Amino acid sequence: MKTSRPIRARIAPAAILHNYRLAKRHAPGSKAWAVIKANAYGHGQWRAVEALRGEADGFAMLECENAVALREAGVTQPILLLEGVFSARDVRAVIEHRLTSVIHCLDQLELLVRNGKFDTPISLCLKLNTGMNRLGFTAATLPKAWEILQQLPQIDITLMTHFAEADGERGVSWQLDRFRQLAGDWSGPVSLGNSAAILRHAEAHGDWVRPGIMLYGASPFADQSATELGLQPVMTLESAIIGVQQLAAGDQVGYGGTFTADQPMRIGVVACGYADGYPRHAPSGTPIAVMGRPTRTIGRVSMDMMACDLTDIPEAGIGSPVTLWGQGLAGNVPADEVATAAGTIAYELFCAVAPRVPVVVDGANVAERT
Repeated sequence: MKTSRPIRARIAPAAILHNYRLAKRHAPGSKAWAVIKANAYGHGQWRAVEALRGEADGFAMLECENAVALREAGVTQPILLLEGVFSARDVRAVIEHRLTSVIHCLDQLELLVRNGKFDTPISLCLKLNTGMNRLGFTAATLPKAWEILQQLPQIDITLMTHFAEADGERGVSWQLDRFRQLAGDWSGPVSLGNSAAILRHAEAHGDWVRPGIMLYGASPFADQSATELGLQPVMTLESAIIGVQQLAAGDQVGYGGTFTADQPMRIGVVACGYADGYPRHAPSGTPIAVMGRPTRTIGRVSMDMMACDLTDIPEAGIGSPVTLWGQGLAGNVPADEVATAAGTIAYELFCAVAPRVPVVVDGANVAERT
């Protein structure tokens, strides 16, 4: 999509590869599913696949139809359906296209049994609920699952779980204990570590890890930055100044007058708003960069515009480049810092970028949005 409006999201595929390799270095004894759900966390499923096609051990996603599309495009690595199958059609696709399906409840397992043909090997990830309490078998439901699975020929099983607090003080040991209790004498493969566990809990990697947010250059931790972890930002949201206003002390800015100047100020209006995916609830003071200089947002974010402080950047004016987050020509603004200021997480920033925002891929000559 081409547009004369200056906002764009710039994607750096080389950074995805760098971050995947970092995950592998942290978990050298594990294979890694590259998690590309939610359109690769807003970065573009196909961009992520192309960046990792020659290197990823496997890909993990949600929609069966997207997994089939990867197979039809020549992707040969294992592909994991993180929420499993939803219909008989999904079951048939899993078998035909050699997909790996999570199975997290008896209803799903029975769907598989009713609709599957087991004359070829099928790979399943049996999910155990160890405390996240979203999906997974419990001590009450797991025996029945084993009973059913033992009747099926040619089933390759990996046990998996998901950590609720790998990024926090409680850590993963309590869930690992529950996992071991549920798994019993299981000696087959297991899939455990998410991004936080990969980076901080070596004991919780397993045979397969599942790097997600770290692939896209954001930190899973509140107390450690992406830069400190060695991650590279993949998405840069950038725009330009489209208007300048001079304020007197007492002047207010934006809808609701939520910001009042306490002294004479010069402000810039940026072509970016909540309709572009920038968080409307981001308060005054959220970090932003103009012409390579750090500054702050001012007032309430509007649908198509927002204001920033240019008082100490006298050289800035209409047309000056702006970095909303990422590593841009106008300066570096970590997405994690923007998210923290807005009371959210970088995951949401990335996933919320609107379809109307053009995407430019580093190394490509055209804008795209897929």
